[in-house]
Amino acid sequence: MRACLLFVMCLFCSLVFAQDHYLLVGTYTTGKSKGVYVFRFNSQNGEVQWVSSTDSATNPSFLAVSPDKQKVYTVNETGGDQPGYVSAYEFDAATGQLYYINSQPTGGDHPCYVTVDATGKWVITGNYTGGNISVFPVAADGSLKHYVQKIQHTGSSANTSRQDKPHVHGTFFSPDHKYLLVPDLGTDKVMMYLFNPTAKQPLKPAAMPFAASTPGSGPRHLDFHPNQKFVYLLEELTGTIKAYRYTNGFLSGIQQIATHPKEFTGQAGSADIHVSPDGKFLYASNRGEENNLAIFSIDQNSGKLTAVGYQPIPGAGPRNFIIEPNGNFLLVANQRTNNIVTYRIDKKTGLLQQLLRQTEVPNPVCLKLIPVQ
Repeated sequence: MRACLLFVMCLFCSLVFAQDHYLLVGTYTTGKSKGVYVFRFNSQNGEVQWVSSTDSATNPSFLAVSPDKQKVYTVNETGGDQPGYVSAYEFDAATGQLYYINSQPTGGDHPCYVTVDATGKWVITGNYTGGNISVFPVAADGSLKHYVQKIQHTGSSANTSRQDKPHVHGTFFSPDHKYLLVPDLGTDKVMMYLFNPTAKQPLKPAAMPFAASTPGSGPRHLDFHPNQKFVYLLEELTGTIKAYRYTNGFLSGIQQIATHPKEFTGQAGSADIHVSPDGKFLYASNRGEENNLAIFSIDQNSGKLTAVGYQPIPGAGPRNFIIEPNGNFLLVANQRTNNIVTYRIDKKTGLLQQLLRQTEVPNPVCLKLIPVQ
């Protein structure tokens, strides 16, 4: 009986481990791209196969998936004569098809980030050129209503060519969804907002209204450690990571570390950052002259990082990357060379082994995974 039970448990674990995912890819449509692409990702061997794409969508550069996995929201990164907007799609997990629902203006040029709250009732965008964030109620059918709140950032910083005004680069919820953390590349601050999903205007400044970065560093993206005690902020312009201890909306700096070797003297261009699901390692993508992934081990007590290595990437312009939920694979989107590269992760060392097959996609920027049903 015990042997039978053990067999069933092992079989269940193997089925969970083997669950495939849809890989959704946001792109820029200035070239041959049609918009959002959907692939099927095999979580056993890392193979990627095309499933579908939208017929046409303008610069859906960043994506967010609703908590129930049935809706996908995309920014449409435009500006000037064609102001920025955000779009809603129905996602059919049985077929991997996306169906357009509606769009709304974001009230700011070049929206570059979008996120959904834990209730699925609010969508928030970060507008890079506009330097503001916009908050949208979600209707019962998943469509977006007009934004009910727009918060304009002010200020500038040391790098006059990149930081002459605010540039919002992300909108990240804390794990408990009580706070929204907003890295602003233009002002060298992570703005902090208290989030109340039952309010008509759900955002207000937190008790700690911001955490300041070193002038000229350019905050871009961040990620929480699974233990929720640490936050890691990627700073684009200096190619650095600022590690913080996090407690109920308060950030306390504990370390700043470079994403490149000491001997590197080129132009930094850091893009994305993620902690492995087991919390043991952190990865950061570098564009510019490096085109690699920096790999760090994480001290589980202090939260401090130690460099493990630098993985060269066959391609240019690595933007967003994603780690498969089981922590076995890492996928990188190379915007400039139109390819997605897949790596197998060594969970003991954190190092990466590249798979031979690459996936061709025009101007890939953002990667998201949805379980296959």
